[in-house]
Amino acid sequence: MAVFTPVSEAEASRLLGELRLGSLVELRGIQGGIENTNYFLTSTKGQYVLTLFERLTAAQLPFYLHLMKHLAHAGIPVPDPQSDAQGDILFTLAGKPAALATRLAGSSQLAPTERHCAALGGMLARMHLAGLGYEREQPNLRGLAWWNDTAPLVLPHLNATQAQLLQAELAYQNHVAQSSGYAALPRGPVHADLFRDNVLFDGEVLTGIFDFYFAGVDTWLFDLAVALNDWCIDLGTGRHDAARFDALLAAYQGVRPLQAHERPLLAAMLRAGALRFWISRLWDFYLPRDAQMLQPHDPTHFERVLRERVMHPIRL
Repeated sequence: MAVFTPVSEAEASRLLGELRLGSLVELRGIQGGIENTNYFLTSTKGQYVLTLFERLTAAQLPFYLHLMKHLAHAGIPVPDPQSDAQGDILFTLAGKPAALATRLAGSSQLAPTERHCAALGGMLARMHLAGLGYEREQPNLRGLAWWNDTAPLVLPHLNATQAQLLQAELAYQNHVAQSSGYAALPRGPVHADLFRDNVLFDGEVLTGIFDFYFAGVDTWLFDLAVALNDWCIDLGTGRHDAARFDALLAAYQGVRPLQAHERPLLAAMLRAGALRFWISRLWDFYLPRDAQMLQPHDPTHFERVLRERVMHPIRL
């Protein structure tokens, strides 16, 4: 989350009026993240998160917003976009597409234990199954096609060793994607960005999952791998943490057991998840956009994770 587009209190108050959500009490920009403009908004009727979309278009946004509504109504603790009297949940604010969703309780657990990982694993499996009834379709916009398009833009910024790693891994992932095993993987709406800072807890109880604006239809195994790559590694080295990994995976399989043809491809999807975020962080770091509150993530973190996943593949 960041602030690319300033929003005045008068503009926020007008939106609250359209939504019949009371009077503005506080509007505060949120620091962190790299994609959208975000504010915490408090009104006389509750607490919300106001998001202005900087890259996503009005044509793309209904997929994300209605997915959140679908999951919220299925009992998954996610933000619920608020609607006006006509049922609309997408608006225009400061010249940008915008939405206002409920603010979830709890705080991020940035040093998760095995119990936190287990809670996340079970909820991720529930979320995948709940998404089966969602009828809208949109691909993962940061999937393989985007990696292929974006890699040439960041390669000039890499040294020879880094460039070799990126090109070799991209070739490997294109090969995997053409296999019959990959084509058979179960698919549906996925979060695709389920990092520690996108999940909220009260103690060891998971209270919320948010930031669905990288969601799309992709393999569930890729979504699981993205989570494992963040929740179950040592952040300083990128190395595998077996205890947390086993806790998350066991809890996930307690709700949705991996199918026989998924298990051999988990190692490849762990590499895919690391590659995806290495490329995107390189892009954000070397080709940044202006923002009032923007802190690009260190791209070398996922370079380390990718090297670990290549050198020490996980075998189930």
